[in-house]
Amino acid sequence: MPTPSQYWYIACESQRLATKHPVSAQILDQWIVCFRDQQGRPVAFPDRCLHRCGRLSRGSVGNGELTCSYHGWTYDGTGHVVCIPSEGGRAAASQKQFRTTPYGVCECDGYVYVRLDNSVTSIEPFPMPHYHERGWQNLRLVHDFQNTVANCVENFIDVPHTAFVHPGIFRANRGSAIDVTVLRRNGQVHVTYKNEVDNLGSYTWFLNPHREPVRHTDSFFVPNVTHVAYSIGNGERVAYLITSQSVPTTAKSTRVYTDITYRFGRLSWLARPIARRQAKKVIQQDVDELNEQMKVIDKYGQRFIDSPADRIHKLVSQICDALERGEDPTELPDHESSLTFWV
Repeated sequence: MPTPSQYWYIACESQRLATKHPVSAQILDQWIVCFRDQQGRPVAFPDRCLHRCGRLSRGSVGNGELTCSYHGWTYDGTGHVVCIPSEGGRAAASQKQFRTTPYGVCECDGYVYVRLDNSVTSIEPFPMPHYHERGWQNLRLVHDFQNTVANCVENFIDVPHTAFVHPGIFRANRGSAIDVTVLRRNGQVHVTYKNEVDNLGSYTWFLNPHREPVRHTDSFFVPNVTHVAYSIGNGERVAYLITSQSVPTTAKSTRVYTDITYRFGRLSWLARPIARRQAKKVIQQDVDELNEQMKVIDKYGQRFIDSPADRIHKLVSQICDALERGEDPTELPDHESSLTFWV
C-alpha cells in the first residue's frame, strides 16, 4: 500500500530551475535541493552536503553541476561528487567514493515533482486540466498555510464557508437550498451540486447574466489534490476551474500550488488581471482563516463537531486518516449519498 512518501509532490515550478541558482523545497519535513543536470533534466537531492553539512541550496549551478557554498564540493546530476577543491579538484582520487542519494523526480505541466520513496512506481502526478490548451487561460499562485493538508483540503472543497469568509466576492449568505450528491470511491471524493444559478458573488453579471444553469463539482484525489469545476451555459460556454495541490512541508504547515484555469470566450485574455486579483484575495482570506484555526487547535486540540452538512469533510478526513495510519485509503468502503444544505 502507498505511504505518504511514495506519492508525488510539487517541489517547484519548472521555470524556477532556469537560473544558476538551485531551488530549495521542503516536503514531509525533508529539506530538498533541486537543479537541472547537464541534459536539462530536473534532479533533486537532500539539501545537505556530505562534507560538512552545508546547505546545498545556498550553492550555485554551472554546466549541470551543483557546487556547495561552504567548501566547493561539486555534485553531478547522479549525486556523485565530481570535484573536491581541497584535494586537487577534479583530479581527487577520493571523490569517486562519495555520492548523495537522489530523490525520484519528474516534470509535467510546468511543475517539478519529487517523490521521496521510489519503491512504488505505479503512481503518477495529477494531470493539470487544460494546461496550455487552446482557448483556455491558466494562472498559478503559491501560498503557505500554517495548517495541515487535511484542513486545507477540507477548506478548498467547502461551500458553506464561502458566504462568510468571502462575502460578496464568492457568494452571499442567502439561505438558499443546494442539493448535493456525494460519492467516495478508490481514494477519491466527488461532490455534485445542484440548484445553483446566480449566487456567484460580485461577478455574477459577467459569468452568468442570463441565469443559465450552473454545473458545479468538487473533487478530492488522494493524497493532496482538490479540483473545483464550474461550467455555465450550453457547451460549457463559461468554465472556471480551481485545482489545488497541497504539499505537506511539515506536520502543521502546507504549501499550496493553485491553478486557476478558465474559459470566458473572447473575454478570456482581458479577464486575466481581474481573475488573478480576485483569486489572490480569496486565497489570502483562506490563509488568514486557516492560520487562526491552527492556533486554536494548538491551544485546545482538534475536536470537531460535525453536523449532517459536514458529511463531505468526514469522508475526506477518513481518507487522510487512513493514509496517516499507513493504511490504503483506496480500500475504504464506497459511499454514495445525498444531502441538502443552505447557503
